[in-house]
Amino acid sequence: MLTRRNFLTAAVGAAAAAGLAACAKEDGKPSGSTGGGGKALTLGFSQVGSESGWRTANSESVKSAAKEAGYTLKFSDAQQKQENQISAIRNYIAQKVDVIAFSPVVVTGWDAVLKEAKAAKIPVVLTDRSVETSDDSLFVTLVGSDFTDEGRRAAKILEKVLEKAGHKGPVKIAQLEGTTGAAPAIERAKGFKEIMDADHKDDWKIVVSQTGDFTRAGGKQVMAAFLQSNPDINVLYAHNDDMGIGAIQAIEAAGKKPGKDILIVTVDGVKDGFIAMSEGKINAIVECNPLLGPQLMDVVKKVKDGEKVERWIKTEESDFLQDQAKDALPTRKY
Repeated sequence: MLTRRNFLTAAVGAAAAAGLAACAKEDGKPSGSTGGGGKALTLGFSQVGSESGWRTANSESVKSAAKEAGYTLKFSDAQQKQENQISAIRNYIAQKVDVIAFSPVVVTGWDAVLKEAKAAKIPVVLTDRSVETSDDSLFVTLVGSDFTDEGRRAAKILEKVLEKAGHKGPVKIAQLEGTTGAAPAIERAKGFKEIMDADHKDDWKIVVSQTGDFTRAGGKQVMAAFLQSNPDINVLYAHNDDMGIGAIQAIEAAGKKPGKDILIVTVDGVKDGFIAMSEGKINAIVECNPLLGPQLMDVVKKVKDGEKVERWIKTEESDFLQDQAKDALPTRKY
């Protein structure tokens, strides 16, 4: 099985597919540039959904970059359902697009449809999230973040947060996980636990952990339940800002102060997250850059032209503490 851990050493494969969800909207406006052969390159892109501010920014980046590149973009929203993405992939295959790109809802269950794309000789590019396949050649490359490292970074920045807060005693952590089975949920939890087990076995403990589906509503609902079952939680690690912002509402409703009574570390770096951090309600944010559009369009052109690309093209990201929030906020583009 192919995982992110062996992406960098895996052979570059030629590839596969993604598509147009039957119940999703399509944006197929041509913009006039070429991908070879004198006609506009046609890209089929299946987005995982619109569950967060990060995802909205990611979608807008893809759309604007495709327009700038002059590609014909066929865009679909899978509404966080794998069956919609599989339907989308098959639809794009039937339309004979030049390249398929998609951000997979979950890690597994793609082999059959990706084999169909390979048989149709349509290369596939993964964006943002990885998949596990039985055949390394079912997709060409991944353009996206190292989620396991984001989890490690979250644990390391929590060390700084605890030091700044002067925290003494046990660290009782609540973890708001992303969508069950999704690569960022699996890998952000894994990376965090690696550091916790290696360096904080005696003083850190995840006392409760549950998915909030990457949504504010989910974060609020699950955090409210956490506080009822574990009222002595003193740290929250949320797999994205939106769940963290929802959790803040639950923390305040319980009469506690987010950022003080409960120290909060989140992942993403959306503008609303930075606003909450500038207000002292989030203590640190690990950035996950959603603005992948320009990088994706460059890769799509190379793939269409038969050029070799790296198996995993990583995005550049930073980490931010609370005292950096106000200065960084005006520069946030998403």
